[in-house]
Amino acid sequence: MSADKRAPLVVTIDGPAASGKSSTAQMVAARLQMRHLDSGMIYRCVTAARLRAGDSPEHWTEQSVLDEAGRVSLVPGATSFLPRLDGEDCEAEIRGEAVTGTVSLVAKMPRVRAWVNALVRATAAAHEIVVDGRDMGTAVFPDARLKVWLVAMAAERARRRILQRTGQAPTSEALATEAAELEARDRKDREQTQPAADAIWIDTTGITQVEQVERIVAMAEGLR
Repeated sequence: MSADKRAPLVVTIDGPAASGKSSTAQMVAARLQMRHLDSGMIYRCVTAARLRAGDSPEHWTEQSVLDEAGRVSLVPGATSFLPRLDGEDCEAEIRGEAVTGTVSLVAKMPRVRAWVNALVRATAAAHEIVVDGRDMGTAVFPDARLKVWLVAMAAERARRRILQRTGQAPTSEALATEAAELEARDRKDREQTQPAADAIWIDTTGITQVEQVERIVAMAEGLR
């Protein structure tokens, strides 16, 4: 089915790890007066729900995770969707070490991915959104009118990640280590995620985040 231009506008932003998807999506949404939806946040919420239920993650099954997923909901805020677990704010919990160390296990489960994708689609049915995360422009919103694929050299992504984490410019050794980890992650992700055939690629290696946001905003405004 082709995209209906009367439907709420959906802008998808995909790309490799540390390509700035989430922060860029937040800025684009603010500029367009749309809401940002971070699909990774939902996986974190589901993981937190399962952790609350107890027992070691090594014993988790897809069904046991799905049994707890219904406790997760999204509430529209001024510029984004806010995560709720059992109806309560869970932002601090889902950014904690326990969730961070376990969320990758949950995100690999096919039926959980299907559940999260369904929640994202249902949210987009009633709101204009800028959404980032894996497979947004392919499996989740194949008919989205604007699909963006952000890329950058591994060394540049490593520099940005270290600067964000530490507030300091990285040493050459730290930069090499981080870049190698990102390249390994890229190889793994290529087996699971590919850009949509009609995605617009933006190489951010030599441009500022403000410049990349401007490009995406201009394209989105042309669709309204």
